[in-house]
Amino acid sequence: MTVQLLARVVCGSALALLTSHSFVLADDHAATSPMTVSDGKTISMEYSLTLEDKKVLDTNVGGEPLNFTQGSHQIIPGLETALEGMKVGESKQVTVDPEQGYGPINPQAVQEVPIDQIPPDARKVGVRLSGKGPQGQMVHPMITEVKDQVVMLDFNHPLAGKKLFFDVKILDIQAATTSEPKP
Repeated sequence: MTVQLLARVVCGSALALLTSHSFVLADDHAATSPMTVSDGKTISMEYSLTLEDKKVLDTNVGGEPLNFTQGSHQIIPGLETALEGMKVGESKQVTVDPEQGYGPINPQAVQEVPIDQIPPDARKVGVRLSGKGPQGQMVHPMITEVKDQVVMLDFNHPLAGKKLFFDVKILDIQAATTSEPKP
């Protein structure tokens, strides 16, 4: 047999061997590919929140990271959507409109309350009260006006109607854990 013929036989045998098997990616390849932010994964994030005046309203930079499960609505919808697909170490600036943040200002959330229901030392514009709503939930209305017989309380979230500006950095992504036993 000539060298060329021998090479064809060996190559043909190898091709027959390869085509008779199916192949999958090795598990160690999946472990080395970067994880991205997606539903069910636990995300660890650093952030700063500012409003249109550029003053920092809230930040955890240099402190404890914010941990949450993506897709479980633990953070505002506009931010959750913007984080989808990000990788560990990636930073991003995100603008969230009121409709995807804390909602628009609801005029019906401003209510008149008899002044005698408000403690005397709290009867000042800008004071934030704490109380329980009709279903027992905690509410934190702000006094917006004090009249002779009534006080105007605003039950809107303090960030309702505001455009939010986030600087975020993904610090860690952990795969979802399941409580179901493996078969």
